[in-house]
Amino acid sequence: MSLSNEERKAIVEFRIEKALRAYEQAKGVLPLGYWETIANRLYYAAYNAVSALLIANGDNAQTHAGVTHLFGMRFVNTGICSKDDGRLYHKLFTMRQTGDYDDTYGLSDIDVLPLVEPAGEFIKKIVDMAKEKLLDLPDSHDE
Repeated sequence: MSLSNEERKAIVEFRIEKALRAYEQAKGVLPLGYWETIANRLYYAAYNAVSALLIANGDNAQTHAGVTHLFGMRFVNTGICSKDDGRLYHKLFTMRQTGDYDDTYGLSDIDVLPLVEPAGEFIKKIVDMAKEKLLDLPDSHDE
């Protein structure tokens, strides 16, 4: 499906809003110690930020694995984002999977707390990159 630049901008802006909202939700739940919920919101904040960046750059992934693959291929492997960024994104995904689906292991503060601030920095970085890319997109009537 081909998107006009206006459609692309609207979707990217919506995904950015979702990313920032999910991160705020994760921080808001911190005092309650709902570690699985926090892990879930951190991952989805990062996922929506990365999705926004990919869409802003004209990529479209239909699955979580696809988003991970394209992010690695387009941004980590090319050096635009660091290997540490790629590892953090993967760690957030794995932690969310564990929290949501693992019947033998529950997340704790030891697992989740060290990732809250790095996730926030990652999300800000990715959101800023997506916003910058949006500035480069001409309006459809300019094409």
